[in-house]
Amino acid sequence: MAEPTYEELKAKLADLEKQQGPRRTGSLEFRVGEKGGVSVYGLGRFPVTLYYEQWNRLLDAAEKLREFLEENKSKLKLKEQ
Repeated sequence: MAEPTYEELKAKLADLEKQQGPRRTGSLEFRVGEKGGVSVYGLGRFPVTLYYEQWNRLLDAAEKLREFLEENKSKLKLKEQ
């Protein structure tokens, strides 16, 4: 079998990208994994996965977390805007 040409490879890549759909930047996506955890995609390179009870504990502590972040903002690495 002959090696594919550059143009054939380029066309194949374009087809695969169409099948995958547009890449979403900045949007969050939620999925339920095989083991029952909920994963959040779009925060960084890797998804964040927690179980139901863990998400509820984190959400219950949201205000406390916001306060902690504000109190420690000077120590945190922030994305420049």
